[in-house]
Amino acid sequence: MPAMSRTYFKETNAILTNPGMGFKTFQRFNGDLNNGGTGWTEGFPIEYQPDRGTLVTPEHPMCSLMYFRIYWRFLEPEQGQYQWDMVDKVLATAKARGQTIYLRVAPYGNPGGEISNDLPDWFREAYPEEYTGEHTYWRVDHEARPFISHFGRFVSALAERYNGHPSLECVDISIIGFWGEGEGTDVISQAAREALLEPYLFGFKDTLLVLQLTDPATVKYCADNHPHVGWRVDCLGDMRGISTPGRWCHMLDLYPVDVIRCGAEDLWKTGPVSLECCWVMQHWLNEGWDIDYIIEQSLRWHINNYNSKSSRVPPEWQSQVDDWLRRMGYRFVPRKFAHSENATPGGELVYDSWWSNMGVSPTYRPHPLALRLVGDNGYTTILKLPYDMRSLLPGDAIIKGSIDLPGDIPVGNYQVQLAVLSCYEDAPQVQLAVQGVAADGWLDCAVLRIEPVI
Repeated sequence: MPAMSRTYFKETNAILTNPGMGFKTFQRFNGDLNNGGTGWTEGFPIEYQPDRGTLVTPEHPMCSLMYFRIYWRFLEPEQGQYQWDMVDKVLATAKARGQTIYLRVAPYGNPGGEISNDLPDWFREAYPEEYTGEHTYWRVDHEARPFISHFGRFVSALAERYNGHPSLECVDISIIGFWGEGEGTDVISQAAREALLEPYLFGFKDTLLVLQLTDPATVKYCADNHPHVGWRVDCLGDMRGISTPGRWCHMLDLYPVDVIRCGAEDLWKTGPVSLECCWVMQHWLNEGWDIDYIIEQSLRWHINNYNSKSSRVPPEWQSQVDDWLRRMGYRFVPRKFAHSENATPGGELVYDSWWSNMGVSPTYRPHPLALRLVGDNGYTTILKLPYDMRSLLPGDAIIKGSIDLPGDIPVGNYQVQLAVLSCYEDAPQVQLAVQGVAADGWLDCAVLRIEPVI
């Protein structure tokens, strides 16, 4: 073991906005104004707000994620004719606002005969019969080949265009039921289930997926056929059983059971847990629900991101929400970084470090861990270390090894700097939760001396 230089870092309590985690905007972007009162919009094309010249939204955290939910009818208004420009504009706007998107295309919306959230007109004209069976959350027979074929073809076309897109963070699997929430997935046949799921699982092979916790068979088939499937639910916070004693509610009667019943306890290790607000947070406050319980339960489920429906955070709960933001998702703290005191051109740089992930989830994208050597002589190089940051689960880890130095690196003194980079360019993107990080995202370690080969 060569002589080693060691640097120790001090953790910060700052709230960090890191990629792929935290609060999401919903049908809006950073800088847009929130929904007022206790309402929200979903399923329809976005009504773009004027650029306010700021990415800050009053009474809402900064977000690295944006959630776009749209009904199928708007993306395929004529059979086989796709309105991809609508998705392209969302992706481009999100990128300009420092966000990536979660995408759900729901086959149809709520009941009531509203044409605006029914199936596409061309589909309804060809198949005018609505489902009349026992399941009240169905508008169409999901066992019928026309629905399976047409919606599956649409999802395959969506995947062909957007799989692996750098601004597409995750696709929300949506196959049946109002708003694509999957109600009744447990009663369809396994053949229908697989036929509806496979366009997602095999089409979006390079994109994260999440699915609603509906039934064990659906969860198992997804987990067996895609390496990065997480789960989502859409009524986080529903505590009606507290405000109305004895009444059924999601937080006490459904979600704690469904995570186990569906075999989803460990999905958070490889795919995100994405939770959506039931109503909005102001409604929780109005009803007198226990924000501390809601937050702690979400953390026990390893929440990675949260959709507040672009509604204000009640000022009364700001301190609790700030603490939630410090614990939600991942939070990387390099405690110590040691490296060789001396090395030679073409030789090895040995490193040994201790890291903590103080959050409750990993990152789900392969952000490179890197060193930058900045020489007194003006020479600079970036060295990507052979470590997969996705494996840094909550808790502590030792990251150690060696990496070859460039053969042409000049003799001299070099400041060693540490960072977690973007997946797409050699620039820091993941903020580290320690003091001393420079404005450009690099963190100074010790000095390395490059000596001539003898």
